[in-house]
Amino acid sequence: MKNPEIQVRRRPRQSRAKLTQEALQESFVRLLHERHAHEITIREITDVAGVGLGTFYEYFSKKEDLVALTIHQHVKTNAEQLKSYAQSLMELSTKLSFEDYLQQIIHFQLEQIQARQFLWAQTFLLERQVSNIESYRKSYEMMVQMWHSILEPYVDDEVQLNRISLNVQRVCYGFVSQTLLVEPEFGDWIMLEREILKLLMNILFFKNN
Repeated sequence: MKNPEIQVRRRPRQSRAKLTQEALQESFVRLLHERHAHEITIREITDVAGVGLGTFYEYFSKKEDLVALTIHQHVKTNAEQLKSYAQSLMELSTKLSFEDYLQQIIHFQLEQIQARQFLWAQTFLLERQVSNIESYRKSYEMMVQMWHSILEPYVDDEVQLNRISLNVQRVCYGFVSQTLLVEPEFGDWIMLEREILKLLMNILFFKNN
C-alpha cells in the first residue's frame, strides 16, 4: 500500500514518548524475523512492545506509517554511522589519499549492511511496498547529502562534489539494493565490494578528470 507520506500523529518531544515510539519500531523489526510484514498485526506489535493498542494510535494512524518510519530511521542511522566513521578517518590521518579514503568508507558501509543483512533486505523490499515517490526521494537525497559531507574534504569544486556524491550513491545503492532484493541471503560480499569499487574508480578517476 502506497502512502502519500509518513503520517506520524504525535511527535515524540519527551524522552519517554520517544522511547515508546522506538519500542514500537523495534517490536515490528523483531516480528519481521518471524514472518512477512503484511502478516504482522498492530496488536502483535503493541503486545511485543508492552504497550496498549491505544498507545499505537497516539503515534500512527496505520501500520504502514510505522513501517515507513522504521525504514527512514534505519537509513538515517546508517548515514550517521558512515559520517562518524569518515570523521574518524580524517582525524587519524591527514595524508590519506582520496581513493584510499573512499575505499575504506565503502568497506565500512558494506560491513554494516552485512552485519544486519536480513533487515537491509527487508528494508529494500518494504521500501517499494510502502514508500511513495516523495518519501523515496527524501531518503535518497539524505544519502546523497551524506556522501556530500563525507567527500567534501577532498573535492573543492561544488559542482563536481554534487556530481560525485550522486554517482557514489547511485552505484552503492544500486548494487546493494538490487543484490539483496534478488538474493536476500547473498554471501559473496568480497566480490560485491570489488565490483562496486571497480566501477566507482572508473567513474571518478577517469570520467571526472
